[in-house]
Amino acid sequence: MRTRRSCLSVPGGSEKMIAKARGMIADEVIIDLEDSVPADHKGQARRTVLAALADGDWLAPTIAVRINGTGTRWCHRDVIELIEGGGERLASLIIPKVQSAADVEFVARLASMVERESGRKSPVGLELLIETATGLRCIHEAAHASDRVESLIVGYADLAASLGRPIAVADDPGGIYWRWVLETVLVAARDAGIQAIDGPHFQIGDLDGLRARAKLARTLGYDGKWALHPTHVEPLNDVFSPTQEEFDRAAAILQELERAATADGRGAVLLDGEMIDEASRKQATQVLARGTAAGLSRTPTGFGG
Repeated sequence: MRTRRSCLSVPGGSEKMIAKARGMIADEVIIDLEDSVPADHKGQARRTVLAALADGDWLAPTIAVRINGTGTRWCHRDVIELIEGGGERLASLIIPKVQSAADVEFVARLASMVERESGRKSPVGLELLIETATGLRCIHEAAHASDRVESLIVGYADLAASLGRPIAVADDPGGIYWRWVLETVLVAARDAGIQAIDGPHFQIGDLDGLRARAKLARTLGYDGKWALHPTHVEPLNDVFSPTQEEFDRAAAILQELERAATADGRGAVLLDGEMIDEASRKQATQVLARGTAAGLSRTPTGFGG
């Protein structure tokens, strides 16, 4: 599964912003064809995105495009032209304002048709933006609607409007006003075996606030968070990456469980006074995957070293 600690969103109509995004170290760059592009500029923005996808000079390992919603007149052309002309550089399509499984099924079926016709080798992934009360109610059905679905994303701006609440609350440092939403999206993602991605922090210059909300999301179990500005990328990569100590501990857990299973068939053992078992292995595997993606390697003097 692709690593998505930091997901940098840039407007699809801005060649300047897209060019700048090529040099960013975000895990995923998201080029937006929806809210950031006026109605009479949709076609031109799509052509700009296709030209950018044709340029192979990107630091980000994953490039995604946020298409227009399935209820709009631009959605089908977005899917067809992006898959036909985007090449293998296009990793996934982000479906905004997902209301039901039918929204996902429509894009997935159309994608399959275009892929077969164009000869694309790898299937395009789908990421679902949850932005309405109805989307929250139908989130489990949507998450399971296609094998292409890779992540669920909290879409704060439209969701705030749908629920009738402000995006940011001054006296809410612990995120209590959004806690139920965050938990709902997380449970649906984990139930479907996909990633949970937190939405962006809208106060661009508030890096302390960004870190605080990212740490909350990470503590809850989220895999990453959207960024609206290049200055957000590094803090998010830092927050959502394990520390060297956590990475070493995870590697030691896997090593000790393998040793115990091979030596005498035990599935639960003590490591530094802590009982570890299959549940520990699952968690350690996740930490190791995130750390490896972040460029970590086990130190010789790490846990159990």
